[in-house]
Order: sequence, then C-alpha cells, then structure tokens
Amino acid sequence: MNRTDSYRHKGLRKQLIQGLRQKQIATEQVLNAMEQIPRHFFVDDAFVEHSYQDKAFPIASGQTISHPSTVAYQSSLLSLTKSDMVLEVGTGSGYQTLVLAKLAGFVFTIERQRELFQQTRKVLPMFKHRNIKMVYGDGYKGLPHYAPFDKIIVTCGASNIPAQLVEQLKPFGRMIVPVGEGSSQTMMIIDKDAVGKITITEGKEFRFVPMLQGKNR
Repeated sequence: MNRTDSYRHKGLRKQLIQGLRQKQIATEQVLNAMEQIPRHFFVDDAFVEHSYQDKAFPIASGQTISHPSTVAYQSSLLSLTKSDMVLEVGTGSGYQTLVLAKLAGFVFTIERQRELFQQTRKVLPMFKHRNIKMVYGDGYKGLPHYAPFDKIIVTCGASNIPAQLVEQLKPFGRMIVPVGEGSSQTMMIIDKDAVGKITITEGKEFRFVPMLQGKNR
C-alpha cells in the first residue's frame, strides 16, 4: 500500500469529524484522535473515495471496518487515559487499534482471522506507534499472560458477556462489549469495583459481525 494523505483527504476527514461532533456521541479527546488518522489507509482500494462517509465497509476474511460513529462511541465509553493498558478483541483493519493507541498507554490487540492478522500487521507499523502489540489468537480467551487490563474493548458481537474477559479486567477497570444474537447488539458497559463486583450498564444498539471462538487459519 502506498497511499498519501492529501489536503482533500484531510478536508473530508474534518467534515466527517464535524458530523460526528454534531451527533454528540463522542468526546473531543476521541474526535481529535480520529481526525489525525487517515481512514482511507484501512479500506480496500475500491472504497477509498468513500472512506470518509459514516459507513462500514467490507475488509478481508468477511469482516468489516466499523462505522466511524461506532468507533467514536465505543472509544469514548472507555474513558481512556495515557496510563491505561488496553485489550482490544478483534483487531480487524487496525483502525480502531490506532485510535486506542493515540489515547492509551499500551494496546494489546487480538485477531482470530489469520489472513486479516497478516494483512493488518503490515499496515499498523506505517504509523510508527510503539505502544501496540498484535496477537493472533482466540479473542474469547483474551490474553491472560498479559492481564489484568485497565480497559477491554470488544469489536464484534458476542452472544453473551465473555466471562474470561471479565476475569482479566483490573479492579476499577471497564469493558465495552456489544452483546446480542440476531441483527443487532446492545453495547454493554461492564465496570468492576475494588473488590471485583461487576456493574453492567446498557448503551446504544449497533450491528456487528459475530464474535466467534477459536482461531481461523
């Protein structure tokens, strides 16, 4: 991939961010980070001209790059700080990963689709962020070797809240996961207190590809 981030792309990106700002679904911190990231680097060549619309697009392995509004909403719910160690389940194109990396201390991201993992592993280093570690593995299992995490974000629709991921959350940690079977999922905000008690709050409804167990070779 040899793409440039032209004045035109930057102008379209500014318009996209302004549109998201008007929807009042995200923090300025998240929107500022997203305005720095060339989304057209993460989509197939066929969609480059449309990459600054608030739309999802297909990527490798039957997956999608989420709507910018979804990325903005989920990222804002995390309330990230520069000291946070984050686990992202579902690397996908790497776009959400890069948003997290701009806002958090360190991001561990796990992808089960080998083709997609190999493809994204070539894209993310272009941005020279040293606080990202990509792992090919089963997102349902998380990364117990690196746990616990301050924040966990799941970027695919789970049929229920994955217990193993909740276990990997630090006290005072937060996990954002879309949950539900069928055509749409409800964003669940899971907060853990000092003694490990869990509080669950429901957010908005979205549509995600399903969260699957195991690794796909």
